[in-house]
Amino acid sequence: MMKKLLALLLAVCLTAGFLAVPAAAADTAGDAVAMVQALGIMTGDGAGNMNLDRNVTRAEFCKMLVAASTYKDTVGGSTGYSLFRDVKSDHWAVEYIKVCVENGWFVGYLDGTFRPGNTITLEEAATVALRLLGYTSEDLAGSYPTAQLSKFNALGLHTGFTTGQGETMTRRDCAWLFYNLMAAQTKDGQVYAQTLGYTLDSTGHVDYAGLVTSDTEGPFTVTGALQLPFAAETVYRNGALSSLDSAGEYDIYYYNANLKTVWLYSNRVTGTYTAASPSTAAPTSVTVAGVSYPIETSAAAYKLSTQGQYAIGDTVTLLLGMDGGVADVVDAEAATGRYCGVVVGNSTTSVTGADGAMTLRDVVEVYCTDGVTRSFEAGYRMGVGTAVVVDYGANRLVSRASARSLTGTFSAAGTRIGDYNLAEDVEILDSNSQGGVVRIYPSRLGGARLTSGDVLYYELNSAGEISRLILRDVTGDAETYALVTSAVKTSADNQISSSYTCLINGQQSVISEQGRIFSADEGGAIFYYQDGEISSMRNLEQLELDSLSTTSAAAGNRTYGVPAGVQVYLKDGANYVAATVSAVSDTSVYRLTGWYDSLSYPAGGQIRIVVAEAR
Repeated sequence: MMKKLLALLLAVCLTAGFLAVPAAAADTAGDAVAMVQALGIMTGDGAGNMNLDRNVTRAEFCKMLVAASTYKDTVGGSTGYSLFRDVKSDHWAVEYIKVCVENGWFVGYLDGTFRPGNTITLEEAATVALRLLGYTSEDLAGSYPTAQLSKFNALGLHTGFTTGQGETMTRRDCAWLFYNLMAAQTKDGQVYAQTLGYTLDSTGHVDYAGLVTSDTEGPFTVTGALQLPFAAETVYRNGALSSLDSAGEYDIYYYNANLKTVWLYSNRVTGTYTAASPSTAAPTSVTVAGVSYPIETSAAAYKLSTQGQYAIGDTVTLLLGMDGGVADVVDAEAATGRYCGVVVGNSTTSVTGADGAMTLRDVVEVYCTDGVTRSFEAGYRMGVGTAVVVDYGANRLVSRASARSLTGTFSAAGTRIGDYNLAEDVEILDSNSQGGVVRIYPSRLGGARLTSGDVLYYELNSAGEISRLILRDVTGDAETYALVTSAVKTSADNQISSSYTCLINGQQSVISEQGRIFSADEGGAIFYYQDGEISSMRNLEQLELDSLSTTSAAAGNRTYGVPAGVQVYLKDGANYVAATVSAVSDTSVYRLTGWYDSLSYPAGGQIRIVVAEAR
């Protein structure tokens, strides 16, 4: 059982669902509710509802109190005897009440009752909270309940809720109380949460990310029915809200019992196992399909070691966990994999087997729809720019993707085209015939009209939604754009030559040609390639910009898109320095010249190059 969740994971998964607060907790007390859930102080009902407006009984408050104390992991079953006339040995809260009474946090009534079903008032809760922090009546000036409430407020324990003296505490109030309690100081001057072994964040509260991480179990591999030690209230699959029914064979999962939350991941990599680092005797990372992955579990490391069942040259399927590390390894046939993408290169690799024999294998390099370039063994070389599918199973084939016709106009948000919706996790590539390829997102395609030839391939999921889509020359984002700062063209004695000084993504390069002159002059330009070499270049359309933002630019009465990859340069005399849109967007300070790709692409008309000069 492994609790290794890397620091990088925390930053990524805050936006991907790992540390997301369940929907039932999403209200004005969201932070407090999330914290007490993570600490196990409060949990939802069978449907995951927190019922924050419901009143709290004395017995329920005892259970919360114990969960917020050093006794949180020690409460067992029935005591075997009655504590009070109205708390018999079979009462559900008898053990919690016993701990609270024995520690002096709670007291019964003079008639020998505890009245566990009575609701708890603010002053009662305040008194109990102060006792938990080590304060007694001798430490307070004044009479009950004024003295208790005064100290309660002075310690900041009332922050977040508005319940007044004599009023009943709700579950929302309790969430705030325990949230504040953890950050409060004890009578001895210590932060209460630290006395329980918790660490604090920069705000002085319990480090929620670290808490969730330390209490999260996994990774585990789904084999057969998914078995959990609790009834899951919230389930995420690949970062999206889902259900346990979505769990598939060989998915990797994690769970947090306090949050009653499960995280499922179906990320797999299938390919040839070609290298291990630092050695196959004790690998900490592995290279499969040309990509290196860290190994997350000792079980996976063993399987890939010299003592395990997989050796260099084998075809395997890596099961990846939430941080992209290898959580488990299975046979390629056991967990079939499928990729699709665009060929960006061909090569040959050598594989040395366990017997020391070396073999050469043809490899095709594929930019896959998830944005990762992978290498797959192939029986022959395939043309750059070709759309392919890679199926791993009994046949393990790399094959040309069958053309699938798709025409229509994307909705404004890019979430639907023609008769099809795009899946929430849709993967989209735009490519060109020269091997240029880029991953794009649905919003980039809003309003674009596709005609025959714009779509190379698409796949549908079980819901009939487009899950993978490969386009050809739809956005223009896959092209190479440059700022030509110098263009020297000569023709003498029947000899022609040319030289172009260019900036491409801030890097300067010089292109010299003998016997050839390109049409491009100084300014923004687009390059075209053939067999990896520049075959031609031409200038983009030039205009003076009236305004510029990270998403759009205006010139005259027209608006143009500004893609994430726009190149921005600040010109100072003959020098050009790479800049950002936000740095030069003030048109009262800078005169802006833009170059755009015209409207030859269905989703074109984008500003590709911007040059700013001080006014």
